[in-house]
Amino acid sequence: MSAFPARSFSGHMRQPSLAASSTGQSPALVARVNEKRAELENLRELRDLSAAVATRMEALEQKLATLSDGTEAIAMVMSNWLNVLRAINMASAKLPKPKPEESPEAEATVPLPQTLVRIPTEHAPTVQAHADGETQAE
Repeated sequence: MSAFPARSFSGHMRQPSLAASSTGQSPALVARVNEKRAELENLRELRDLSAAVATRMEALEQKLATLSDGTEAIAMVMSNWLNVLRAINMASAKLPKPKPEESPEAEATVPLPQTLVRIPTEHAPTVQAHADGETQAE
């Protein structure tokens, strides 16, 4: 059983030119047609707005996926820092601790920990010259 009553569509399928030209239409029917046209226009506007919202949601989904990937990368870097700090701590633990009563000159002779990271410096003079040039230009 349908929630809507069965209707015959034969009376509602008139041509618009006939509906506009016939003078025998009741004002209620004209009002109903105008109401349905307004409803149709509202539904078209709703369809267009829904499509725009769907497009924006898809763009947001892509941005969130990128953000999620970036978050995973940051989490991996942060977990690696824990290992780096442990390695530094182990390297520092092997150094002799200076005694508090020693003079300040003795602190300068305290050996440093083993170098953990080696950074190539073949480009260092070029980078330094470029930085000096920028400083002089200001």
